[in-house]
Amino acid sequence: MARLGALLVAAALGALLSFALLAAAVASDYWYLLEVADAGNRSGSGSAELSSHSGLWSICEGRNSCIPVIDPFATETLDVSSSVQHLISLHRTVMVVLPLSLVLIVCGWICGLLSSLAQSVPLLIFTGCYFLLGGALTLAGISIYIGYSHLAFVETARQYGVQHMRAVSISFGWSSALAWGSCAAETLSGALLLAAAHVLSQTRQPGPPHSVVI
Repeated sequence: MARLGALLVAAALGALLSFALLAAAVASDYWYLLEVADAGNRSGSGSAELSSHSGLWSICEGRNSCIPVIDPFATETLDVSSSVQHLISLHRTVMVVLPLSLVLIVCGWICGLLSSLAQSVPLLIFTGCYFLLGGALTLAGISIYIGYSHLAFVETARQYGVQHMRAVSISFGWSSALAWGSCAAETLSGALLLAAAHVLSQTRQPGPPHSVVI
């Protein structure tokens, strides 16, 4: 039973870690980093003004304060080209999927607590599969954001010209790294719960019948 308890505690801690990492990722603004190289300015002040970092909700340009991104759910964004409309749809999906993953982690943690207290093998299996599916949903949200960022850069290069984008380098910041960590922790919690269900089922199996010697 000590092994079972260790698995359940580790799964609970993994779920809490997953929630904390994803909440920090969703709330922060360092998902996407855009840096502009300024070869003509040795001080680098011009490039610092042009560089930016962004998250799901806002964009921060240079030393200026962050501004909210365009609301993808607003009706005013419908009168745009098909490529921009596709970008808006991807952004809308990310803004729904990742916060939804946060809610699902909370629900999964509650289910895991109840199944642990009830010592129920079916509930543990259900909760373990639930966390695995939640990890897959988080992974889908991250993947969609990566695709959205790439297409947004391509669309920007098409509008302003490739020659203007040669000095621009893009990367993903620590916010996206937190989201990846949350996905891994959530998946690990699901695997630990499935392992706990296996251990519990093994302890409840009847032992071999004892032979009676006359």
